[in-house]
Amino acid sequence: MTRPDDALAKKRFLAITILRLMGVAFIAAGFILIRGGFTLAGQPTDRWIGVAIVLVGAFDFAVMPLLLARRWRSPKSS
Repeated sequence: MTRPDDALAKKRFLAITILRLMGVAFIAAGFILIRGGFTLAGQPTDRWIGVAIVLVGAFDFAVMPLLLARRWRSPKSS
């Protein structure tokens, strides 16, 4: 790998790592909202909002890094 390729790989790794950390933060915030740790619209609406945030966080944590890795995969050399 050349230096520009290394720099690009580091940026992509950082992007995937930050995406996973944001997914974890969404999941934690969603569970706190479900539990009633803070209020946005009052119960039971907060629980549904919390469930939606947890689902988005799980998608960000589990699926999005795979999609980005597939998109950024190096072409196969012949």
